[in-house]
Amino acid sequence: MVDDFTKRNELKTELINLSAILGLPKGTEVFVSDIHGEYDEFAHIMRNGSGNTKQKIAELFTGRLSSVSQKKLAFLIYYPSEILKRTKAQIRNKDDLTQWYMDTFNNLIEMLRYTANKYTRSKVRKTLNPEFVYVTEELLYADNNAETKQLSYQNILDGIIDLKMADDFIIATCHSIQRLVVDHVHVIGDIYDRGPHPDFVIEHLVKHWQSFDFQWGNHDILWMGSLAGSKLCILNLLRICARYDNLTILQDAYGIDLQKIIDFSLENYHKQITFLPKSDTGKKITTVREEIDSCVQQAVAIMQFKLEGQTIKRHPEFQMNNRLLLEKIDFDHQTITLAGQTYPLQDGCFQLVDRENPYQLTEDENRMIDYLMKQFAKSKKLHRHINYLVDNGSMYLKYNDNLLLHGCIPVDTEGNLLSLEIHGHKYFGHALFDYFDKIIRQALKDQQSSQNIDMIWYLWTGKLSPLFGKDQMTTFERYFIADKSTHLEVLNPYYSLRQEEWFADKLLQDFGLKNGHIINGHTPVKAGESPIMANGKIFVIDGGMSKPYHKTTGIGGYTLLSNSYGLQLVTHEPFTTREKAIREMTDVVSTKRVIEQAVSRKRVAQTDVGKKLIQQRKELLEQLARIK
Repeated sequence: MVDDFTKRNELKTELINLSAILGLPKGTEVFVSDIHGEYDEFAHIMRNGSGNTKQKIAELFTGRLSSVSQKKLAFLIYYPSEILKRTKAQIRNKDDLTQWYMDTFNNLIEMLRYTANKYTRSKVRKTLNPEFVYVTEELLYADNNAETKQLSYQNILDGIIDLKMADDFIIATCHSIQRLVVDHVHVIGDIYDRGPHPDFVIEHLVKHWQSFDFQWGNHDILWMGSLAGSKLCILNLLRICARYDNLTILQDAYGIDLQKIIDFSLENYHKQITFLPKSDTGKKITTVREEIDSCVQQAVAIMQFKLEGQTIKRHPEFQMNNRLLLEKIDFDHQTITLAGQTYPLQDGCFQLVDRENPYQLTEDENRMIDYLMKQFAKSKKLHRHINYLVDNGSMYLKYNDNLLLHGCIPVDTEGNLLSLEIHGHKYFGHALFDYFDKIIRQALKDQQSSQNIDMIWYLWTGKLSPLFGKDQMTTFERYFIADKSTHLEVLNPYYSLRQEEWFADKLLQDFGLKNGHIINGHTPVKAGESPIMANGKIFVIDGGMSKPYHKTTGIGGYTLLSNSYGLQLVTHEPFTTREKAIREMTDVVSTKRVIEQAVSRKRVAQTDVGKKLIQQRKELLEQLARIK
């Protein structure tokens, strides 16, 4: 009887808890895309909650704090360690510093209370630094109007200062506010390539965000495929790193030794103009680095073209015979014939290509590729990061009635879903995404399957790849043919049809959704174009966070906010440097545009999390009914 009584009360308590959660306002979701290694800008956006922190400070303190004081409080929350250091250097008087601490404690606790008011106490507790849980909760839930509590509250603040815990307490509280301002983060693909610190981006997510998901992008697939043992993914990845003078991400961040491939490249190739590296940061590239980057690009590009030929011939279902280019070269005249048109080749580097068997690797090339595969395989940090993306990611995600995907859904000009036939099975629409999702996971578990590994490479460059979305990848032409008409890569009709509302409805229906939105990345929205398409049913949030796109987009990227009141599109100004942002207190949020406003505030019960909690509540009620 005692056990039944205890069990009944436990069930009833949990039922009350679930009911309380279901009645809370929906948490804020942030959608961000195409980070491309730009860690400082990404971290700034996450620290400021995509502009949410600044907005909440204004809501709370307007009329009590000046605009300058509000900005100072905002940047303290964004960068607590750095702002503390600056403030202490400016305030030398002990009494003045003590007063600053007191004012800051009170403002931060009030801000923490304001951001925590739509969460349960248990959820708030999880965001607090374990070292300060007791102290923070005493301050957070104290009634300052109650005379009996005022002295206790003041004694806690005095104790924090007297025991020299003030800085650590401020830093911990600022981090808690950051985590409460945003409840869930969606990254719509492409953490990797071009920018210098994709590894920092992943570490930031691991450290700061418990609620997070990731839709894989085409550039991420190269890194995932490289870890799965795809030779072609490794060569493409290495070529792109050399193209953007970013070999250090492999060497310094992931401990991959590239010396042998560098030596091989310098021995067999020389610096060529079309292979000179590009600097995304504007930082001057040294002559030594230029030569290394140029020669490495040539060496791995030639190996890439050879292995592509082998793979295409192995898979006629890929329908990529038009990419069998080495066999179309006239080596005597240094020309190539494409679609009946002959073009001169510039900066040719075909000295290791066998005219009779152009797709055959030399013995040295085979040794280089084996060496690279071993280097990737033994990088523990790379394993940890890629496994994190696999465990928390997918090809697409249905979340709160929205469809999240990086690239496109392959269709024809009439909007009909195109199918990819593999071993007699046709995959299209959501089934195509599900197929590739399964292949990726299998490939990373079983690296002996050449079929799965080849499919990952197809995702990078194939005509019906949902992550690529073009008819061909003209890497060869861009390196060797001056006529830019040969560089053309035609976008899938998805990208023109996504302006149409009927098309959005059709795609949502295929994925089992009715009234939601499609949220895309992958293609930067050019200046003057709208990221809102299909009468508000499709959002493209790749606004060009990567620095090279700033000239094209005119901005520093978009993020999308979904909170209990509706949807907001946030436009970000180009980010310069972390140091300048802190020094000048320059934020990156330029405008917020309300694009959908809820008639009534959305509650947890109306979300995907809520549906799971409702099911849990039903099961608990059934358990309770079985107990006599």
